[in-house]
Amino acid sequence: MLSSSARPSIFHFVFLGLPPTVTIFFSGALTFASDTAQAPLSLVYRMTSAESAADKLSNLSVGDEDWAASAPNLKKNLTLLSAHQIELAKMLLGEGQSHLFAQWSEPGVEDEEKKSFFDQVALLNTSYPGGLVQYIRNARSLLADSKAGKNPFEGFTPSVPSGEVLTFGDDNFIMFEEAGIREARNAAFVLVAGGLGERLGYKGIKLALPLETTTGTCFLKHYIDSILALQDASCKLVGGNYQTEIPLVIMTSDDTHVRTLELLESNAYFGMKKTQVHLLKQEKVACLDDNNARLAVDPQSKYKIQTKPHGHGDVHALLYSSGLLKKWHDAGRKWVLFFQDTNGLLFKAIPASLGVSATKQYHVNSLAVPRKAKEAIGGITRLTHADGRSMVINVEYNQLDPLLKATGHPEGDVNCETGYSPYPGNINQLILELGSYIEELTKTRGAISEFVNPKYKDSTKTSFKSSTRLECMMQDYPKTLSPSARVGFTVMDTWLAYAPVKNNPEDAAKVPKGNPYHSATSGEMAIYRANSLILRKVGVQVADPILQVFNGQEVEVWPRVAWYPKWALTFSEVRKKVGAGCSVSQRSTMIVGGCNVFIENLALDGALSVKAVEDAEVKLSGSVQNKGWALEPVHHTDGSFPEEIRIRGFRFEKLDQMEVNETEPGKFSRVLEQKSV
Repeated sequence: MLSSSARPSIFHFVFLGLPPTVTIFFSGALTFASDTAQAPLSLVYRMTSAESAADKLSNLSVGDEDWAASAPNLKKNLTLLSAHQIELAKMLLGEGQSHLFAQWSEPGVEDEEKKSFFDQVALLNTSYPGGLVQYIRNARSLLADSKAGKNPFEGFTPSVPSGEVLTFGDDNFIMFEEAGIREARNAAFVLVAGGLGERLGYKGIKLALPLETTTGTCFLKHYIDSILALQDASCKLVGGNYQTEIPLVIMTSDDTHVRTLELLESNAYFGMKKTQVHLLKQEKVACLDDNNARLAVDPQSKYKIQTKPHGHGDVHALLYSSGLLKKWHDAGRKWVLFFQDTNGLLFKAIPASLGVSATKQYHVNSLAVPRKAKEAIGGITRLTHADGRSMVINVEYNQLDPLLKATGHPEGDVNCETGYSPYPGNINQLILELGSYIEELTKTRGAISEFVNPKYKDSTKTSFKSSTRLECMMQDYPKTLSPSARVGFTVMDTWLAYAPVKNNPEDAAKVPKGNPYHSATSGEMAIYRANSLILRKVGVQVADPILQVFNGQEVEVWPRVAWYPKWALTFSEVRKKVGAGCSVSQRSTMIVGGCNVFIENLALDGALSVKAVEDAEVKLSGSVQNKGWALEPVHHTDGSFPEEIRIRGFRFEKLDQMEVNETEPGKFSRVLEQKSV
C-alpha cells in the first residue's frame, strides 16, 4: 500500500506493511527516515529545480555521460559535488576549460580543496556582470582583436571637446567655488582605494600613508576632514538649521579591506559618523593563459584559478548592486564624486569643479589639468564615428598622437597658442549627475568597456610571457552614453589640483628632469607649493623656493605651510582669514588648525603651530623668529627610519617653534613676539 503527501518540489512516499529491508530502484536521491526496528519505513524523495548530484550521476547512465568526457579526473570526482557545483563544472567544460581539472587527484584525496575550487568559481561567476561565461567570451573577442592589431578607434575622428578652463583666484573661479560649496550638501563621495603601497616602497595601505609630515595627517584622514569641512560649509551657506551627512563610499580589495576598516575603527572614523561610511569590496577576475581565453591555474595550487585585479572600473558595478545609488537619489542627492587614493591636492579643486557641474548641468565632468603635447598622460577627447556616434572620453597619450596623425592632423598632438595641447590631461577624478548615472547603470548593470594587454612572447602573438586578464577603468564610463549626454571637463592648474603619489624612490629618480616624479617626495612638496602660492595670491610675501635633491629627485622646496581643511577649504576662506602685512621666509614652517583663526601683520621666520577649538576665535599678529624645523636628508635604504620617512628622502628636525593652542571658547587676540635664532 502506498500513501503520499505532496508539497512544492518535495514528495513523501510511505510504504506500509513492508519489511524494514527493502530494495527499491529510483532514478533520484533517497533519504531514509526510519527506525529499522519498526515499520513503517519512510523514504523521502526530494526533487528541486537544480537537480542533485545523484540525479546528475544517474543521468550518466541514460546517455548523458559525454558532458564530462573531456575531463576524466573531474568525472571521477562527481560524487563529491553538489548540484550547483555540477552546473558550474558543466559551464566550465562548455567554455573549453577542461584543463582546469587535468591535475585533479583521485576521489578521497584533497576533497576539500576540490570543493573550495568551486567556491572560487561561484564567486568569480557572481561578481562579474553576465557571469564567467560572459567573461570568457569577452576575453576571446578582445584577445582576437589584440592579436589582429585591431585599432579600437578605427572609424573615429578626434576633436577638442567643450569644457571649462579655470584661472585660480579670479571672479569666475570664486563664483564656481561658491556654487560648488552650495551643491556639496547634495553630493556623495566615492574613494577608489584597492591598492597597497608596495609600488611606493611602503608595506601598508596607501590611505594610511601621511600626505605630508608636518602634521603627519594620513590620506584617509585628510579626505574625511575635507568632506566634513564641505558638509559644514554647505550647510552654513544654505542657512537656517539645515543639516546633512555627506556619504563616503570606499572601494576596497582583498588586499586592503580589513586594513582600511581597522584604520577607520582605530581612529573613530576620523570624526565622521560610522553610518556615513560604506565599504564595498572589489573581487578579482580570472587570469587568462592564451588567446583561447583558457583560465590560468594558480601556480601555487592546482585547485585554484589564478586571479588579478580587474581595475577601478568595477566601482560602477559595485555601486549598482549595493543599492546605495537609489538610496541617495531618494534622499535628494544629485552628484557622485569619484576620486583616487593618493592625490593630496584634490580637494582644493573639488568645490569649483562641482560648481561647474551644477552650473553647466553636466552629466559627466572630468577633472583635468593642462597637458603638454605628447606628455605621458591621457587626453580628454571627443571622438566622432563615421556612422554618427560620438563620445567624450580619455584617450591614452600613446594612442592620441597616432590617431590625430591618421585623421588629417599630420603633426599629431601639438601645443596650441596657450603652450599646451588642446586636449587636457585626464586625472581620473569624475563628477557624475546621479539621476542620469542611475539611468545608465540600469541598462548596463555597471559593466564598463574592457581592454586586454597581453605581453606576447614573440611577434607571432600566439603565446604570452605570463598570464593576462581583462581590465576596465573608472573613467571609461562615458563610452556607453548617448550622444545627447552632456559630457564636459574642468581644467585647473596642475599645482592646485594634481600631485599623485605612486612611484617609489628608485623609479622616481629615473624620471627625466622636468617631468613629474609622482613620488612621496614630490607629493609632499607639492602641498607646500600649493599652499604657498595660495598665500601669495591673497597678498602674503612668500619667499621663493630653493632647489634641493632628496632620493635622487630635484624638487622645489617652498616654506612648509600646511593647514587643516576646516580652517580653509576655498580660496575665499583663505582670503577672508589672512590679512595684509604678512610674510613667510623660505625656511619657515607654519601649521594652522581651528575654524576661526585670523592672521594679519605677521612676520614668520621659523616654525609656528596654531591650534584652536571650534568655538575659539583667534587673531594673530606680530613677529616670530626661531630656529624652526630643519629638513634633514634621509636615504631610502636607511633602515633606521620608518618607511614613510625613507620613501620621502627627508625628515624634520624640530629645533624650535612657537605654539599657540587655544583650548577654551572665546575671542582672543595674540601679538606674537619671539626672537630666538
